[in-house]
Amino acid sequence: MTAPLLLPLATDIGNPTVNIAIFALFVVATLAIVIRASRNNKTAADYYAGGRSFTGPQNGIAIAGDYLSAASFLGIAGAIALNGYDGFLYSIGFLVAWLVALLLVAELLRNTGRFTMADVLSFRLKQRPVRMAAAISTLVVSFFYLLAQMAGAGGLVALLLGIDGRAGQNLVIAVVGLIMITYVLVGGMKGTTWVQIVKAVLLVIGAGIMTIWVLAKYSFNLSGLLGGAVEKSPVGERLLDPGLQYGVSGISKLDFISLGLALVLGTAGLPHVLMRFYTVPNSKEARRSVSWAIWIIGIFYLFTLVLGYGAAALVGPDVIRAAPGRANSAAPLLAFELGGEILLGVISAVAFATILAVVAGLTITASASFAHDIYGQVIKKGQISGDGEVRVARITVLVIGVVAIIGGIFANGQNVAFLVALAFAIAASANLPTILYSLFWRRFNTRGALWSMYGGLGSAIILIAFSPVVSGKVDAKTGASLSMITDTSIDFSWFPLDNPGIVSIPLAFVLGIVGTLTSKEGTDVDRFAEMEVRSLTGAGAEKAVKH
Repeated sequence: MTAPLLLPLATDIGNPTVNIAIFALFVVATLAIVIRASRNNKTAADYYAGGRSFTGPQNGIAIAGDYLSAASFLGIAGAIALNGYDGFLYSIGFLVAWLVALLLVAELLRNTGRFTMADVLSFRLKQRPVRMAAAISTLVVSFFYLLAQMAGAGGLVALLLGIDGRAGQNLVIAVVGLIMITYVLVGGMKGTTWVQIVKAVLLVIGAGIMTIWVLAKYSFNLSGLLGGAVEKSPVGERLLDPGLQYGVSGISKLDFISLGLALVLGTAGLPHVLMRFYTVPNSKEARRSVSWAIWIIGIFYLFTLVLGYGAAALVGPDVIRAAPGRANSAAPLLAFELGGEILLGVISAVAFATILAVVAGLTITASASFAHDIYGQVIKKGQISGDGEVRVARITVLVIGVVAIIGGIFANGQNVAFLVALAFAIAASANLPTILYSLFWRRFNTRGALWSMYGGLGSAIILIAFSPVVSGKVDAKTGASLSMITDTSIDFSWFPLDNPGIVSIPLAFVLGIVGTLTSKEGTDVDRFAEMEVRSLTGAGAEKAVKH
């Protein structure tokens, strides 16, 4: 049976009325949580950092909620269903990345900064240029991450409501953007954190139920499940072997190395994850946050292995490819196969809540960076009240929401796990080298920071713009475009890899060294000593806000 014959099955599943009702229930419930949490938003610390009032376990669950995005649930399940072993490499990369965050970044960042990543990077360097560079980097990384979430939302809701037309999916993306804006404007970081906690619990429970259900279908025999996936897949046993996606040629193997570098090093440079460390009262709770997050995320990624192969075995790759969201539809289609329209509605609503929670976290991070770093410190030179900053942050939320909606419309149809990998590559290139140099290299100076951030950011964006991701990538079997620009006659790509990490990340580290060594700026030994003591001991770090 060919894919076109399966298309109606893939696009008309479940009951749209039931799906909308469950969606509406989730949105109303989470909005109630946001409104309740917003009652205590009195200061800038409340709006940006939730008053630093969350415990390590609470923040760890929220971090998991922030991190387990549409890429983790929809994108990875789809990648495993279609590409088998190579798809699971996303899970491994995302999980291993937390070791870098735990060992090198979390505690030190919490002790040194106040609200944003730029607080740390500018601690002993020239404030205005470094803050500007850090803020621009934060905005760009957040934008690319938002693209992934919006693309996931469009494909998911289009699947549930049977919307095949591009215009209808674009409308869905716009609605998601408006709800996201409401969350952030009303709730700030407190509201966003509680939504992420609720969403993380529901996501892990939902994925756990589906995992047990899938295994039960095969008498809890993993070999039987894998055999079913192989039988249904057009590539047969290659589904279980490395190289189905990244082993076809030398270029694809190089692309995998580039992807792995981006995934493992990207987490410690993601601004919305780093900002979560400021919502706890001290560095001990920051460490506990990461420990909790690692356990929750690790367990969830084991679930994705079963869900991905379960979708391959019970739904089939042809049906998944024919669905509106392509690979992103694998998990919802599996839910429908297992539990009919009710389970489909619940799981999809959880996925929808996942998208809302993550985009809310990204939006508040980007708005805080603009208001606190660019407007408050660069434009106003620190001469602005906390209330004034928050007002600017709220206006910025509206702008970011509109930009995210427009970008999401262009990215609709792309695999969200892949889009997130691009955000990881930019974060690892633009942010991680400067963070590590600032914390550990005494001689590091302003020129080194600027060269590293702008060089890493610029090279990553340029390589992405001229890569097959944007233009010129065509499916060898169907002839359809796999790029963001769907017109196959347009091809201006000259960089052969999908992910730029293998070039842009080492380049950013090298530029940081070269910029530092060629600068005549002296080292502020006292300031570095103060930063070192604060980062290691917490002496002088920002404390919780008491009401």
